[in-house]
Amino acid sequence: MVSVNPSGALALQAAQAVAGAQHYPPATLYLVATPIGNLADISLRALHLLQQVDAVACEDTRHSAALLRAYGIERPLLALHQHNEREAAAAVVARLQAGARIAYVSDAGTPGISDPGARLCQAVAAAGLRCVPLPGASSLTALLSVAGWVESEAAPGFVFLGFLPAKGAARERALRRLAQLPQAGVLLEAPHRIPALARELAALGARRLTVGRELTKQFEEIATLPCADLPAWLAAKPQRLRGEFALLLHPPEATPATDPEAGPDAGLGAEALRVLDLLLPELPLKTAVRLCVEITSAPRNALYEAALQRQALQAS
Repeated sequence: MVSVNPSGALALQAAQAVAGAQHYPPATLYLVATPIGNLADISLRALHLLQQVDAVACEDTRHSAALLRAYGIERPLLALHQHNEREAAAAVVARLQAGARIAYVSDAGTPGISDPGARLCQAVAAAGLRCVPLPGASSLTALLSVAGWVESEAAPGFVFLGFLPAKGAARERALRRLAQLPQAGVLLEAPHRIPALARELAALGARRLTVGRELTKQFEEIATLPCADLPAWLAAKPQRLRGEFALLLHPPEATPATDPEAGPDAGLGAEALRVLDLLLPELPLKTAVRLCVEITSAPRNALYEAALQRQALQAS
């Protein structure tokens, strides 16, 4: 028998009161968002549902057992993670076809978003069965809500990139895509890889970045700073290299409309021109312009004109 602490018992009573009258059909997979750090962020609906299902499929049975135990919930657990998702999904589908209610939880946040769960949902849908989402905590929306990011007509929406590829050409392509985005870009990173990402993002210079570390936890930190300052910010306190990270790369600052007779530098910020002046002596003109676009997100045509003007001045 699981010993339930008083606060857990009260939470279960509240969950029953507010969610008990709702319908939870059988032969259904329930995708349940769980806390990203603070246990109090679980929803009452999730607590009630987790008591009703026949089994809980989970990314890590030990982690999910601890979560359920904190609220005095006992359910059979099924391991379903990135290494066995296809095979385990078939077993879940078989249980659903027999009429079971199954919940799926990842270690933190919403399943299927940079976490296992998407292939499971594909398999369930392919079998003609139903998936029901139970929303909850998300590092993505938590960071966006406090970043001071304002959507504009010039840069509508944001792009969620999740975890970048670990290395090689795929990572280089992802970083180039991020640098060239006209919109905001959101990504996630693990503590052992954040120093490398900080060095790579520093090449974006003055472009603003909002960093969320250990979101919802006791030692949560949120800071907005130029990309160039991220390595120093991390190095300032040893504990900043611990915990999970969510990062929002703000859109490039809009360049003002220019008079066509204002000269080749018009509409280019000081940072773009500084980078261009550093690259031109070292590289062919086209290569220097291409890299400057990737680093600063400045308009290619304006940079090309500025580079031609600089070469002409040097030759005269």
